Amino acid sequence: QVQLVESGGGLVQAGGSLRLACATSGRIFSISTMGWYRQAPGKQRELVATITSGNVTIYADSVKGRFTISRDNAKNTVYLQMNSLKPEDTAVYYCNTNVRYRWSNMDYWGQGTQVTVSS
Repeated sequence: QVQLVESGGGLVQAGGSLRLACATSGRIFSISTMGWYRQAPGKQRELVATITSGNVTIYADSVKGRFTISRDNAKNTVYLQMNSLKPEDTAVYYCNTNVRYRWSNMDYWGQGTQVTVSS
């Protein structure tokens, strides 16, 4: 019923940039917070950035100043502009969308997109 499709991952050299996108579709009443998480092999999934419906953003300290999260509510899409990429940013990036229904909220996850940053 609800599907998140991610795009934009790939291989990039250190110092380069990538732009991730995640489009949410399906039976949606409204979308509250959207965010990006990442998980490196053998490590716990961590929050990268979130953005509320009012465009209030939160960033992990490790990406602050380099990454920018944004959203297009008309397209139900959240973006992550990643600049000055470092090898430490290498991970699978997952999009998360909190969908609000009449009496409940549900979290949905994208399939993940791999970001690899070479030295």
